[in-house]
Parts: sequence; structure tokens; C-alpha cells
Amino acid sequence: MKRTFVLAILAVSLFSMNGFAQKIKGSDTCLPLTQLEAETYMKSYPSSKITVTGGGSGVGISALMDGTTDIAMTSRKMKFDEKMKLQQAKKTPKEVVVAYDALAVVVNPANKVTDLTREQLEDIFTGKIKNWKEVGGEDMKIVVYSRETSSGTYEFFKESVLKNKNYMNGILSMPATGAIIQSVGQTKGAIGYVGLAYLNKEVKPIHISYDGGKTYTEPSFDNAKNKSYPIVRPLFYYYEAANEKTAKPFIDYVLSDDGQKLVTQIGYISVQ
Repeated sequence: MKRTFVLAILAVSLFSMNGFAQKIKGSDTCLPLTQLEAETYMKSYPSSKITVTGGGSGVGISALMDGTTDIAMTSRKMKFDEKMKLQQAKKTPKEVVVAYDALAVVVNPANKVTDLTREQLEDIFTGKIKNWKEVGGEDMKIVVYSRETSSGTYEFFKESVLKNKNYMNGILSMPATGAIIQSVGQTKGAIGYVGLAYLNKEVKPIHISYDGGKTYTEPSFDNAKNKSYPIVRPLFYYYEAANEKTAKPFIDYVLSDDGQKLVTQIGYISVQ
């Protein structure tokens, strides 16, 4: 009986070191990376159970507020009002940058347009430019897709590309990045934006200029890493300070050499 009790205590100790049940929720941009990191981590620590779900950065932060997730994945910094709500709930958020991502503007592969300036993108997504012939393309209506307002990608694109101007009325809001890929791939006149890791043959990435059309740069891993591509952002994990013992082992793994190798494997940029 005594020996059984000692073994039980040992098992609990080992579990507390390497094994835990953990929920991670939030950014769809972070989703493919975190899923791969979690799968690899659980192979090393079979007693661990990590559940990863998307829904958007805002959804992840809301889940952190109400205690239904251990880690919130976000593709934007936590807003001031979100921090205040957490503080009012006597929760202290901790912020960790786990990777960097380039945001790619994509069109249908049949679209002849390959280059756009930031100003042209602003006019397209705010509704001033409505036809592809206005930017050197065919006489064809522009169909504009965006992420929904809970998305960190929505917020970042508005800040970086639209310079905080409002999106056009009637923009087609998609609940997930995969839905934008699918919609743009099926609609000849479509345009949207996605994280670099989501690029595939269903869509065509646009070369973008932030210097008034002097230089157009393709969204790629190398161009993002050498900072010649202009739309690059950090990706964050947020957790509650009181929950550090649960959250830190996985976060430390993501930041380790092995974890950062997975970052580049997925198509994002390492923090190292």
C-alpha cells in the first residue's frame, strides 16, 4: 500500500514536470504553427494533452478573460481596453512573441494584375477603386474579401495597409483564412489577404510597393526575413501570470531551437 502511494506521488510529480492538459485558442494565422508545435510536443511528452482551436485573435483574448483557455494566440498586440478588462478581473496578462509573419495580398490566378501600391490597396479595400481596369487589369468588378472584425489580421491590415481608414461598406467578411483562400480561388475578380503560411496554388500573391511604385516586392519567406517585404508582423501568445506553471513549458518549447525550426518549416520567420 505504501509503495503504491509512493508510485502515485512520483507519477503526479512527473506529470507536473512534463505533462498537462492545456487549451490554446485564438488567431487563425497562428493556428497551423501551434497545431504542429503541439503535435510535436505531445510526441515528446505523451502524458500531455494540448487542444488547439482558432476563431480569431479577439476570440482567444476573450477566452483568456473568461478562463476558458490557457494561452491566447494573437496576430496583433492586446488592446488597451482588453488589458483593462483583465486587470479589473484581477488577471495579469503575459506577452510572448513566438514568431513573425508576412501578410500576403492575394488574387485569383486568372487575374493579370501582379503589382499594386499600398495606396491602390487602400483605395480598393476602402471602396474607391471598384474595377480592375483602374489598376491595369481587365474591365472586371473587384470583389473584396476580408477577415471578420474579431481577427487580428483584420486589425493589422487596417493599420498597416489602410492607415487606419475604414473598410468599404459591404465588404465580404470571412470567418477564417481558409475561407478567403477558397473564395478568392473560385472568384475571378476577387482580392483578399492571408498569412504567408496559407499561400497555395489556388491564389496568386501580389507584389506590393510601399514607395509609390518604385519597388515592388513579392511576399516570400526570404523577403520577409530580410525586411524588403513591407507587411511583416509579430505573432503573440498571451497567458495569465497566475497560470505560468501550466503555460510556460509549452511556450518554452516553441521558443527553443527545435520549436523555432518548426516556425521556419511552416513558413513563418523565427524570433532567433
